[in-house]
Amino acid sequence: MTQPTREVIDGCGPIPPKWDAVRPGERTPMGTAQPHVGWGPAFRAAMRGDPRNWQIIALGLLLAFNIAALDYGARLLPSLVAIACSVLTQLAFSRRKRAELRSPLITGLSLSLLLRGDGLWVIAAGAVCAVASKFLLRARGRHFWNPAAFGIVAMLLTGHAWVTPGQWGSSAVLAAFFALLAAGVLSRAARVNTALLFLLAYAALLALRAVKLGDPWTIPFHQMQSGSILLFAFFMVTDPKTTPRRFAGRLLFVVAVAVLAYRLAFIGQIRPALYWALFVLAPAVPALDWIGDRLAGSASSARMFKESLA
Repeated sequence: MTQPTREVIDGCGPIPPKWDAVRPGERTPMGTAQPHVGWGPAFRAAMRGDPRNWQIIALGLLLAFNIAALDYGARLLPSLVAIACSVLTQLAFSRRKRAELRSPLITGLSLSLLLRGDGLWVIAAGAVCAVASKFLLRARGRHFWNPAAFGIVAMLLTGHAWVTPGQWGSSAVLAAFFALLAAGVLSRAARVNTALLFLLAYAALLALRAVKLGDPWTIPFHQMQSGSILLFAFFMVTDPKTTPRRFAGRLLFVVAVAVLAYRLAFIGQIRPALYWALFVLAPAVPALDWIGDRLAGSASSARMFKESLA
C-alpha cells in the first residue's frame, strides 16, 4: 500500500493516512480530531443548559414588540442604556475572568420594559443599582432582592421615575402570557406553577373587591390585562435566588406578596404596589427557608421513627 504524499496544508504538516476514517478524540499528526457538530444540535444543547436562555428570548421578543408596535412602549435608546449598564456593572463586580452575563441581560431587558424616567440617567442609575445590589446586599451566598425590582424601587425613591402600567392591549397581553408560559415550560423551570399561583391569588383579590363594591367583572379583568403584572409574576416574584427554596414557602410568600400589594394599592393608595410589596417582604425569605428546613427535618424524623416501629 502506497504512503500518501507529504503535502502540507496551511503549514500544519502532512495529511494523515485515511484522514476521513479518523475517530473523534484520536491523536493525529495534526492534533486531536474533534467531532463536527451542526448548529442545530449545538443550539438545542445550549437552550437545554440554562433556563435563563429561554427567558432572555422571551424578554427580547417582548421588548422588540414594544419598540416596534406600541406608541407608548419601550424606546430603543433607553433600552440600550439599561442593557449596557447592567452588563457593565456585572463585569465591574465579577471576580471571574469569564463573567456570567445572562443574569444582567435579564435585568436590563426587564428594566427596559418596565422603568421610565425623566432622563437617561434614571435608567442608567436603575440598572447600576439593580446589578450592584446582587453583590453588595447578600448573605450566605444569596442576595436579598430581585435585582430589577430593587432597581425600580431605588429609582422610585428619587421621585424622577415611574413604572409603565404595561397596557399593551388585550391581544398583546394574551400573547405575552403564552410566550412567558412557553418560555417557562420549554426551559423546564420548576417555578412556573409559582407564577401561576401568584396570578391566581392576585386575580382572586381583585374579583373579591369587585363583588364587594358591586363593580362589573370587566374592571378586574381589565386590571389583570397588564404586561407589568406578567413580567412581575414570571421574572421577579419567582426569582430562584430571592424566593424560598421549598414549594410551601413559595406558596406562602407569593400569597403574602399578593395580599400586601392589594392593600398597598387599594387601601394605602401606593403605586406601583407590586414592587413595594416584594421589596418589603423579600428579607423574610431566609426565615421562610429556615422554617421550611426545620419542618422538613421534623417530618423526615417522624417518618423514620414510624418506619423503625413497623
